[in-house]
Amino acid sequence: MGEFLPDTGESTEVLVVSLESAEARRADFAARAAGTSLAWRFFDACTAPAPGMTIDEAAIRRNKGRAMSKGEIGCYASHFSIWQDMIMRGVRQAIILEDDTVVDWAYLEQLARADLNAEGIDYLRLYAKQPTWQRIVRRDFLQHSRTIVELVGLAYGTQGYAITLAGARQLAEHCRTVCRPIDDEMDRSWAHGLPNLALYPAPILEAAIVSDIGNSRFVPKNDPLYHSLRQRVWRQVERTRMRMLKARRLLER
Repeated sequence: MGEFLPDTGESTEVLVVSLESAEARRADFAARAAGTSLAWRFFDACTAPAPGMTIDEAAIRRNKGRAMSKGEIGCYASHFSIWQDMIMRGVRQAIILEDDTVVDWAYLEQLARADLNAEGIDYLRLYAKQPTWQRIVRRDFLQHSRTIVELVGLAYGTQGYAITLAGARQLAEHCRTVCRPIDDEMDRSWAHGLPNLALYPAPILEAAIVSDIGNSRFVPKNDPLYHSLRQRVWRQVERTRMRMLKARRLLER
């Protein structure tokens, strides 16, 4: 588990998840961040399950059609550990980035000064890998033409997000048992109840760097548990819950 430095007086902690051994990636990220006024620090990415996590291997196989890779477990543990540490220390809010991101630091400096909980924003994606259903929540957030949207569906990726203490508590409680990769779980707002808000256009990009998680997650879904009658029924229930959330959001417009 990575070590957090003592509080620096900043209202928002900025953490960059990175393997301790990834010296070249760390150097590249630091060079890209050289001009920012924000205090930030690396968080040593986990390579094994974190305390408080329980891995449900059968549920993972039912949900993904395969076991999770070591990299996926480490990614899950890294984010879970950050939330747990926020809760333990009472950190009001944090911005979490991965070391393969290209960041609009000028916008993040504004975001770090905002009181997100007071704005009703306890979780805010800074990047998504895949388009999904969305609705506009707020226009011109901190900057002209920067919009907050709510996503309903699987957008994938943990490249960057802002989270408050309340958001960390909600996700940490929901994510104690590992049933799927962490980005899948974070996207399931119909299950954990935390709106999946995102910024558009995104203030970070994912650099074209080979992922540390690896490609084993893209293998065909051949596990019999994935194709069982029980799981087919569960997937239908999951789709229904997602559609119901979309319908509620449409009625709220």
